[in-house]
Amino acid sequence: MSSAAAPTLSLPGDPPGGRRAVWVWGIGVAVYFVAIIFRTSLGVAGLDAADRFHVNASALATFSILQLLVYAGMQIPVGLMVDHLGTKKVLTMGAVLFTLGQLGFALSPSYGMALASRALLGCGDAMTFISVLRLGARWFPARRGPLIGQIAALFGMAGNLVSTLLIARALHGLGWTTTFVGSSMAGVVVLVPLLLFLKDHPEGHGPPPVERAGTAHVRGQIADAWREPGTRLGMWVHFTTQFPAMVFLLLWGLPFLVEAQGLSRSVAGELLTLVVLSNMAFGLVYGQIVARHHAARAPLALGTVAATALLWASAVFFPADHAPMWLLIVLCAVLGACGPASMIGFDFARPANPPERQGTASGIVNMGGFIASMTTLFAVGVLLDATGDNYRIAFSSVFVLEAIGVVQILRLRSRAAHREREHHVISRVEAVHVPV
Repeated sequence: MSSAAAPTLSLPGDPPGGRRAVWVWGIGVAVYFVAIIFRTSLGVAGLDAADRFHVNASALATFSILQLLVYAGMQIPVGLMVDHLGTKKVLTMGAVLFTLGQLGFALSPSYGMALASRALLGCGDAMTFISVLRLGARWFPARRGPLIGQIAALFGMAGNLVSTLLIARALHGLGWTTTFVGSSMAGVVVLVPLLLFLKDHPEGHGPPPVERAGTAHVRGQIADAWREPGTRLGMWVHFTTQFPAMVFLLLWGLPFLVEAQGLSRSVAGELLTLVVLSNMAFGLVYGQIVARHHAARAPLALGTVAATALLWASAVFFPADHAPMWLLIVLCAVLGACGPASMIGFDFARPANPPERQGTASGIVNMGGFIASMTTLFAVGVLLDATGDNYRIAFSSVFVLEAIGVVQILRLRSRAAHREREHHVISRVEAVHVPV
């Protein structure tokens, strides 16, 4: 008996894919690409922001925490919006909001206004990824789902690469206002093709009409998605795998490498770039493995968590003032696997929910990693202030959340697998009885 789960069925109603699908989906991915540039731009500007607004570590962390708090809090509402309004409307709202947020951050004269701008950016950012996942599901056959999701995440990491390479250099060459105002124009650039060319679905493959959603219907849709063990397992996989790299890239990686490891900003920036490049490489590999062998999903996720914890502990607790460069390089390379591993969470939720509930389920899953990231960003900032910048103590908070997540994954794993087998049998029966 093969260890791989049976492949996803190509049902008669599956969209055909093709060049037009790639073009339309590519517009959505471009919007997500820009959202990631804006989201991660603070990661390379953390020390500059602290100087500009005269804030300590806790206040600096509040930028990212608030941004992620808004992002995480918006996930279920955005999932419902995508299910009921369609992708184009939600992506358009997101692009407008994150562009205004980035522009406001560039021009903010005070810490309070800068916080409000990051919150607005987080609100717009929250509307992008779930929309892109839904767009892929509407334009490509279901069997392409895992690979399409990983490729979308790969382009998102390319946005992170823009932050680490271009925005970091522009900050030192052009200054704060010019850099952030200039970057905000990218939001206008992607908004034009979004409005002109993006379509929610190909002709003849639209979803069934959705009745006007009342409060009871919305509550029922959320409850039905949450009731599926695959949705909950997906959320905990996302929770446990994503946040170490997110915390490192979004805010604390650069200060850790510069202040705790004694590296120059340029070398630290190169290590952050390595995380991004590694993420892109792992994304292609993980996408292919999961698409062909569904049974590999949980082992890949748990293996990534174990490797991340081992390298994180080795670097943070190295018995010397500074960890050797080779160890920091390996750590950054392994952190690159966190993003692709978090995408596996969506591959647990996707087969557990019908098409009309995919946005809601994806929103629940996507909350996981951002709640973990927000919690860790806050914990690290507080512990750094409380311990006089002791990164060993502050970075130990990562292990607490990883332990919680692993326990939940192990608890839900067999239940989700059993339920998925039931769904698979039902899908086979329905496919056989579809009239041709």
